[in-house]
Amino acid sequence: MLSAATSSDSAEPKQDSVSADVTVRPSNRFRLDISYDGTDFTGWARQPGLRTVQGVLEESLSKVFREPVQLTVAGRTDAGVHAEGQVAHFDTAAEVDTDKLVHRMARFLPKDVRIKEIRVAPPEFDARFSAIRRHYVYRLTTAPYGAEPLQARGIVACRHDVDIDAMRAASGKLLGLHNFAAFCRRREGATTVRELQRFDWARHGDLLTAYVSADAFCWSMVRSLVGAVLAVGEGRRTPDWVGALLTETERSSSVTVAPAHGLSLVAVDYPADADLAARNAQTREMRTVPSGDGCCGS
Repeated sequence: MLSAATSSDSAEPKQDSVSADVTVRPSNRFRLDISYDGTDFTGWARQPGLRTVQGVLEESLSKVFREPVQLTVAGRTDAGVHAEGQVAHFDTAAEVDTDKLVHRMARFLPKDVRIKEIRVAPPEFDARFSAIRRHYVYRLTTAPYGAEPLQARGIVACRHDVDIDAMRAASGKLLGLHNFAAFCRRREGATTVRELQRFDWARHGDLLTAYVSADAFCWSMVRSLVGAVLAVGEGRRTPDWVGALLTETERSSSVTVAPAHGLSLVAVDYPADADLAARNAQTREMRTVPSGDGCCGS
């Protein structure tokens, strides 16, 4: 009989066991929609001896299913980065009552990570390779007293007011398919070619929000984009300087990476089920920036 006891769960009567939710059957794929406060996590990816989102989730799910559970994620967020719309998948040879399992995981998991929804996914669904775009927001405040205490873990305080029109002009120069090497930490064998589909700013009183969407992001790219544009907003750089960074082939030492806690992954888009396999194949192809006179040539 499957059971899953934790310090908060051990006092439950035996009849409230996982066997009520899970029975053996052929392998299925399940999609998880996840949110977390990244403050006390060393990022998404499992690391020995460190508290990570993947580690906490896999440990809890493995106790429930009494078998190792391995998650594939849409975007591996860095230490301190949050998520409101993270997506992951896993395979199991168990039949799952998804609604009951969501409630059960709410008792298993710590308060800074939630599984908001679990659903059966097609076998072709891949949380990483099937994604057609990821959406991030970056939140700042220009209030002279800084961030409100209840918001301080997710909003960065600016030292000065900023010119949001100049920031919008700078952000617009980065849209399209480019080599974003100047904004990415190098990873051996990984491409830094990305299609930046949205990068704009909204202001509501003291709150500044950047909306950043792309087909994919390389390591530290969003925070580097925000840091570069903030330098324009503060009057230290020009929009043309930001645009010129696209001609660089290595990470630029002149770009300041914005603090992690202002960033949150808010959504991931996927194609229709019939198009999943084609999207997986397309994502795995190594991309280059088109040459010539097109809008996106280098």
